Amino acid sequence: MKRLGIFISHPIPYHILVYRELARRIDLKVFFYSRFGVEKYFDPQFKKEISWDIPLLDGYQYVFLKNRSPGKNFSFWDFINFDILKVLKQEKFDAVLLNSWSYASDWIALFFCLFSRIPVLFRVENAYIHELQKPKWKIYLKKIVLGKFIFSFVNTFLYIGEQNRKFLRYYEVPERKLFPALYCIENDRFANAYDRLCSKRRELRDKWDIPQDAVVIFSGGTKLSRKKRSMDLIRAFADLPTDPKAVLVLIGEGELKEEARAYIKERKIRNIVFTGFVNYSEMPELYIASDILVLPSGAGETWGVVVNEAMCCRLPVIVSDLVGSGEDLVHNGENGFVFKCGDITELTKNIQALVGDENMRRRFGEKSFEIVKKYSCSAVAEAIEKAL
Repeated sequence: MKRLGIFISHPIPYHILVYRELARRIDLKVFFYSRFGVEKYFDPQFKKEISWDIPLLDGYQYVFLKNRSPGKNFSFWDFINFDILKVLKQEKFDAVLLNSWSYASDWIALFFCLFSRIPVLFRVENAYIHELQKPKWKIYLKKIVLGKFIFSFVNTFLYIGEQNRKFLRYYEVPERKLFPALYCIENDRFANAYDRLCSKRRELRDKWDIPQDAVVIFSGGTKLSRKKRSMDLIRAFADLPTDPKAVLVLIGEGELKEEARAYIKERKIRNIVFTGFVNYSEMPELYIASDILVLPSGAGETWGVVVNEAMCCRLPVIVSDLVGSGEDLVHNGENGFVFKCGDITELTKNIQALVGDENMRRRFGEKSFEIVKKYSCSAVAEAIEKAL
């Protein structure tokens, strides 16, 4: 049985699902640089202690490495785990999987593997379309450091979607090194929640203070932030032709909360519901209570797992062209729409098309469910196993 070591910053819910599936197939051990996400932490935007309400450490072997850095901001020097060297000497892995080059510990692991001739697999999330927005000098430098040097020593690249594949090809990774490991969520959990709760839609709307006869537009993303371009959605909603049935549900809080409330008050916009913080276990309820998902994010949204989640709950989706998953998950005019990021007029037009056509929403929603089925944890685990 093949032995794989995975090194990553902290437990991330959707990565955990893949680890559990992999642990059934191979000898797997995961090494975390920190305990972030496992223990409660204070979120200054939510102004409260936050912790995931799902198990993150079940179903696979793991080790928390000692972090020598006092930093807590996820910058390069905030993860310095020299124990990686001892681990790699002792464990004798057949291969090592790295998920970024963003931290000092990633480079410690990478260089030890290169000098020890341990095969390296990379599964990073960078999107090609975001790369093109960076300064030319930075791209030139990355082409030398990554394309000409680091990437040439990496054995296998597991790409999460088409934008990620294009990013890797842009930095001259040959096709023979590329394996699809498409970004996934726990499809069954959301699909089963839909089957279980769709008949209780009225109760769910009551719980979240949503009018029963509303056509609900649900904001993708857990915070009101500039990265998510939350104000674009609010402005598009404000520009909709008068429709008493359209309701916008905004999830989370965040840096734009006060700006959003001031704009809503100034424009006298009605039918907007603020949910506040929503933990992971309650997310299916909001998808099922909604009719349309909109994710207007800008650069930095390398994928957008809320799109997968919404599609598992049979929702049509509208995303900007800077959302990394758009090219894979959103078939324009079949299960949703892709609009140019920042184009409020186009976004408003797309929302209005779905708000005003129940049959289109139903048809698009069924197509969403059909598309998202192949983006599964078992498929990713199988791809990683084949790549070893």
